[in-house]
Amino acid sequence: MERVSIQLEDFDHAAELVHLREGDWRVGAVCSFVGTVRDTRALTGVASDEIQSMELEHYPGMTEKAIEAMIDEAHRRFDFYAARVVHRIGRLLPADQIVLVAVTSAHRGESFKACEFLMDYLKTQAPFWKKEQTPQGAQWVDARVSDDAALARWGIAASNV
Repeated sequence: MERVSIQLEDFDHAAELVHLREGDWRVGAVCSFVGTVRDTRALTGVASDEIQSMELEHYPGMTEKAIEAMIDEAHRRFDFYAARVVHRIGRLLPADQIVLVAVTSAHRGESFKACEFLMDYLKTQAPFWKKEQTPQGAQWVDARVSDDAALARWGIAASNV
């Protein structure tokens, strides 16, 4: 099974998990994370905060290679069997799925840690470019300070200055 998929089309979370653990009778735990486009207006109550759409771009080949390296680093740190990262690109609307990170292991602790590590790493280090469309117009979005802090918990300094 491919570990990384960058795609325009949506993904089926349940089917991805079935495929990830298929035939591996050692698996005792599967941990997954699905990220979605959120309408920040729902959080703030301010109409100008509305995300009408989001566009995600990447550099084919480079992005997959970077995510593969992230999975290799997770394998060095945690005892798990398999990982799958699906990341969407193109135009997305509020409530659309953006990303899936899934990890299998013998026990839940390693799956949880590896999944969280991969998501933290992905949010700050994967070469994606994100543009949000709001009522004020389009703007490119940088990694958040909170995302850099999450990565720092793993002993990795973010390079998003």
